[in-house]
Amino acid sequence: MARISAGVASSHVPAIGAALDNQKQTEPYWQKIFSGFDYSKQWLVDQNPDVVLLVYNDHATAFDANLVPTFAIACGDSFDPADEGWGARPVPKVVGHPVLASHIIQSVIQDDFDITMVRDLAVDHGLTVPLSLMCGQPEEWPFKVIPIAVNVVLYPPPSGRRCFQLGQALRRAVESFDEDLDVQVWGTGGMSHQLQGPRAGFINSEFDRQFLDKIVSHPADLAEMPHVDYLRFAGSEGVELIMWLIMRGALNESVALKHRFYHVPASNTAVGHLILENR
Repeated sequence: MARISAGVASSHVPAIGAALDNQKQTEPYWQKIFSGFDYSKQWLVDQNPDVVLLVYNDHATAFDANLVPTFAIACGDSFDPADEGWGARPVPKVVGHPVLASHIIQSVIQDDFDITMVRDLAVDHGLTVPLSLMCGQPEEWPFKVIPIAVNVVLYPPPSGRRCFQLGQALRRAVESFDEDLDVQVWGTGGMSHQLQGPRAGFINSEFDRQFLDKIVSHPADLAEMPHVDYLRFAGSEGVELIMWLIMRGALNESVALKHRFYHVPASNTAVGHLILENR
C-alpha cells in the first residue's frame, strides 16, 4: 500500500529561483535564505521519497484568464519548465507518475471533488523553486512529481476548508493505491506579501508566525479562516497559504515538526518553510 510519510511547506518566490540560477546563493542577502534549507536537503536525501504531490499555483503560464481550474491534477509522463518571459529556468524536466496520478484523479472525483484532469502543461516557478530549494541543482530530480495546481489568482479561490478537505481526500486516494510507494505532499506559496496597489511590499511577520504555529497544532481551526482575513492580514497574495492546508490535510492529526524556518524578506515576500512527519 502507498503511504504519505511527510509534508513540506515552502514559499515559491520567483526571485529565489533567479538567484540560484545566477549563482548568487552565497551573496549575503541570499545566503540567509538558502541556509534555511540546509537541513531540508539532507532530510530529503535521508527520506528518499518515491513520489511528491506538489501543490502550487500556476502564474498565467499553463492557464490564463480564459480558463483557470479551481483544482487540477496533471497525469502526464513529464512536464517541461515554463518560459515565464525570460526563458525557461535551467532545471531538469519534471517526471510524472501517470498511473498514481490517474488513480488519484479517479479517487478524488469519486470522493466528490470536481478535479480538472491535465495531461500536458509547462510548470512555472511555483513548482520548480520549491524543488530547487529542497534538492539543489541536480541533473535530474530525485523523485517523481505529480503537479496539483490550485487557483489563487482569479476570484473566487477555493476556501481553506475545501483545501484542507482535498488534502484528506488525497490521503485516502494514496492509501488505496496498491503499489508500495513512499509519498510526500508539498504545499507551496506565501507567506505574507502583496505585489501591487497602495500596500505593495506589505509583510506581516506576526501573522506569518501565528500561521506557522497553527498549521502544525490546530490545522482544522486554521482551515476555517475566511479569505478576507488573508487579504487583511497577509496581503493580496497571502491567500496562496491555503495551498499549505492541502498538504496539512493529507497528514495525520498529530505530526512531528522536524524543521521550521522563517525569513524576511526574499524580494518583497516573507519566506516560510516547514517539514512535518507523520507520527
